[in-house]
Amino acid sequence: MCWTAKSFVRWLSSSVKYYPKDNHLQALCLCTKTKLNKCHILDWSRSPCNSAVPPGRILSWRLFSCKEGTKDLCKREKIASVTASELLYKDLLKSEQENWNKISRSYKAMTKRIKEKIEELHNKYTLHLESPRIRFGGNVYFEENGYILCSKADDDKGNVHILFSTEDMGFSGAYIKRIRISPDERYLATSLQSENSEEATCVIMKLGDVPFVEEVIPNVFSFEWATNDVLYYTSQKNLKCQNVFMTTFTNEKYTKLVYTEQDARFFVDIYRTKDRRFLTINSNSKTTSEVWLIDCRHPFKLPVLVQARTKGVIYHVEHRNNELYILTSYGEPAEYKLMKASVASTGMENWQLVYALEEKTKLIDLEMFRDHCIMFLQKAGYLYLNVIAFVSHSVQSIQLPTWACAFELESHPEHASSTCYFQLTSPVHPPRRFAYSFKENNLIEQAAEEVPIIMNCHTTRLLAKSKDETLVPITVFHNVNSKELHRKPLLVHVYGAYGIDLNMSFKEEKLMLIEEGWILAYCHVRGGGELGLRWHKDGCQHNKLKGLHDLKACIMLLHELGFSQPKYTALTAASAGGVLAGAICNSDPELIRAVVLQAPFVDVLNTMMKTHLPLSIEEQEEWGNPLADEECMKYIKNYCPYHNIKPQCYPSVFITAYENDQRVPLTGILRYVQKLRKATLDHASRTRKKGNWIPNIILDIQASGSHCDSSWEDSLNEKATAPGCRKVCRSPMPRN
Repeated sequence: MCWTAKSFVRWLSSSVKYYPKDNHLQALCLCTKTKLNKCHILDWSRSPCNSAVPPGRILSWRLFSCKEGTKDLCKREKIASVTASELLYKDLLKSEQENWNKISRSYKAMTKRIKEKIEELHNKYTLHLESPRIRFGGNVYFEENGYILCSKADDDKGNVHILFSTEDMGFSGAYIKRIRISPDERYLATSLQSENSEEATCVIMKLGDVPFVEEVIPNVFSFEWATNDVLYYTSQKNLKCQNVFMTTFTNEKYTKLVYTEQDARFFVDIYRTKDRRFLTINSNSKTTSEVWLIDCRHPFKLPVLVQARTKGVIYHVEHRNNELYILTSYGEPAEYKLMKASVASTGMENWQLVYALEEKTKLIDLEMFRDHCIMFLQKAGYLYLNVIAFVSHSVQSIQLPTWACAFELESHPEHASSTCYFQLTSPVHPPRRFAYSFKENNLIEQAAEEVPIIMNCHTTRLLAKSKDETLVPITVFHNVNSKELHRKPLLVHVYGAYGIDLNMSFKEEKLMLIEEGWILAYCHVRGGGELGLRWHKDGCQHNKLKGLHDLKACIMLLHELGFSQPKYTALTAASAGGVLAGAICNSDPELIRAVVLQAPFVDVLNTMMKTHLPLSIEEQEEWGNPLADEECMKYIKNYCPYHNIKPQCYPSVFITAYENDQRVPLTGILRYVQKLRKATLDHASRTRKKGNWIPNIILDIQASGSHCDSSWEDSLNEKATAPGCRKVCRSPMPRN
């Protein structure tokens, strides 16, 4: 089978017909030539019956759920129930894996061709990109292929010194996540993480002619050097960071607990200000912040509180000239603004406004320099650079190239640097390097000559009117040579949660789709962060349905304007984006033909009811607390993808899930798949119409990889199997 412009939708939506004269429902399968197997179905009454079924087995979720037994059961019955649930879960997992192995064999040739194409694009556009460099004094530190290397800043001969090797140090298979150098460059701290876990190990190296491992600390999330031989770090357990420790590398080594967060909704991390004067202990929930300062000149003194947490107020701290520069949502409007206060008087009553953002402007990032502050902003879909000069008290605004949709600041620029380096990109434009010079007061592109410029892609920005007449942004990409766009396949992207923007960075598979004639649409619905903090607030908790209305309005506008049509439209989402994707499959299945989901959050109510799960309490500010609020329970039940499945004609669904996913429980995805398959079969049996189509409901469970990270090889295999969107999570962000 050739990879044509429409083969992806056809592949996902290939179905088998239901003929009522037959004695059983024909099983759906990816390749219709696959023979069907007879197996036992445990129906909702728990009575077994013989029937042909879709891939996997339809088991009542009650039989493999993690719910605890009722209180009136004796201990022996509870143990037996748990054991039975585990056995049924393992049986179902094995069945799904066997089914996927059977299906995937039929598409090996096509997958191979797609994989080769993605690799070709990777080698052409992104392989040349250098790893992030950390300049420290006269040395430059960087990571490549599991090695941490060091070179002289003025060395143009390519001489490097190997400081650390994951394989040589016994960490084969792990990847380097973070690097921190002590002020005197005698120590290096790095965190290593495996593909199957989000918990990292911190390795401290003593540098010198022959570097060696000084200490290994397990389960570490963030860490920073306070002085030459004092390291602060946070410990991570079950996706939570609530403890801060200090460890010393002096003659008398010791470690002690410095801070403990008591509120389970809050996540703690460590940050060092750009001028290296303070470490900040940042305790953040989804809506509220609290920051404590550690003076690096006196690292053994107790942390000092900046401002006690105030519900609904977020703030982050930088330092310059004995003043704190505070990025905060405090005041009206409740959007980010830059304020300042003296280090001696840090309370909120002393905060003075430095700069306020315009309405519907998103602050993407902020970087402090000695005499300047750079803000990366987004407004009406376009990126801007605002440069605040502290000496002249002036602000300069620069619009970045219109094709740019995302940026990445280069790692750890020197505080006294006269230049800020960053990269611009879009889903179909490879990263291009830019530099802003404070001295010259201008923006310079530093493009590598060997990187071709993408010229065949057109970018369009639209506004869709939602149910309540709110205008929702859409970013559309298509090939400039494409004609009859209403006949072209369309891939719609959505997320809409946690105030996180859709991932708009470059992906080789997106460029491949453009070259094959696809249209790509990114729907920036409420619940995400594209239009600021208010945009997120308008799409969380009791406003979640607004995100669903936004998505529907976006898809309908695209079709009305001639961008494809329902039978050629696929929808893709990852993690919490699965809530809206699954919801629209229930409410408006006629708008789309196929859905691609990666580690989707589709069982909101059951998950939020289980407070023993790592993120359920932390995420109550996003979804609500159904255990304490009956109205909240009813509201979640009204849109939860799992709870609203009903017998009807659904689009085909392809799901990638991870066996070791700590953020989205696999049991919820298995329940969803089983219930969805049963609903499609029930619909076909009830309509009794000759020629009815049964959609494909396919689940690929990855044994390796985790919710947030996977190796390049695993990622490549996923992309080749079902091109979809990948969400890079950054804790404390939850599902993605």
